[in-house]
Amino acid sequence: MESPRDVMLKIGEMAFTGVSQRNIVFNEEDLIKYNLQPSQFLSGFLMELVERESSEHSVVYTFPHLTIQEFVAALAQFLSPQSKRTMRCLIRSDMEEDGRFEIFLRFVAGLSSPRAAQPLEEFLGPFVHQTTCAVIDWLKEKEVAELTHYLFESQNQALAQQTLGSLRTLAFGDSSPQKALRLTPIDCVVVSQAIGLCDTMKQLNLKNCYIQEEGLQRLVPALHKCEELWLKGNNLGDCGVKRLCEALRNPDCKIQRLWLDSNRLTDGCTDALVSALSTKRSLRDLDLRSNSFTDGSVRALRRLIQTCTSLEGIWLWANKFSSDGRNQLKSLQEIRAELSVTV
Repeated sequence: MESPRDVMLKIGEMAFTGVSQRNIVFNEEDLIKYNLQPSQFLSGFLMELVERESSEHSVVYTFPHLTIQEFVAALAQFLSPQSKRTMRCLIRSDMEEDGRFEIFLRFVAGLSSPRAAQPLEEFLGPFVHQTTCAVIDWLKEKEVAELTHYLFESQNQALAQQTLGSLRTLAFGDSSPQKALRLTPIDCVVVSQAIGLCDTMKQLNLKNCYIQEEGLQRLVPALHKCEELWLKGNNLGDCGVKRLCEALRNPDCKIQRLWLDSNRLTDGCTDALVSALSTKRSLRDLDLRSNSFTDGSVRALRRLIQTCTSLEGIWLWANKFSSDGRNQLKSLQEIRAELSVTV
């Protein structure tokens, strides 16, 4: 009688072929090819479906969900004794650009973690050590944008600290919205964790990533560690900026340069923003261009310019100030020689 490990390896090999060929339905011939016999163990992973063709009935098999198929395919990589073949398979999968292997590869990264492996090893036996080491080496060579997701899956704190600890810049954004990466709230959770593992984050570039309030909420716990924070074009709105103020009020906030241009901001967020920034002695530059501030924000902005003595530059053009409002703001440029107020 075959062990659960042997059966799982065969199921995983069939699952991987299915992922490779975008196939989610398997027939009797597929089971025979992988020397699988219908059993209670097999039925725990595959559902039987009856297909009717004319007057005949045939049975086919499918995983309850594609992600289960992808997980089983990833698990098989750590059970196979042929670690070199497994790594060739991993490298080929990584080269595909159509997205079919994206979740499979994230599961592979996750299973390289001792925390994920332990409960599975208790049932299936030890993972192949050479494969785990090879996967970790593969992770170390990844681009930062991909690496953050893989590290999040692995939850391997030592590896994350080793690969991200000295990272100074994270750039997902671009001045062109077409070239920037659109980050989902889940992406923002991953980025937040990555920043949290860094010793010092010089620059976080999220220009035009369209993170909105929900994404910003996920990032807030780590934003205080950034020295330069580029948030242009993220549709944050007043509620988003009020979320940002939570990071700005952090006693350990290191933000020196803050770009909030083109974020649909109005007078409704000015008091909260000014309150969070007025006592900051790290802030050097603040960009509030291309929003919808009016003369209703002038008094608060004047207070910010006067009380934030570290401020060297504030950009306010392309808002809705009257000529009198612009003059009131620009006149403050004279209070410090190094100060530039651009209205």
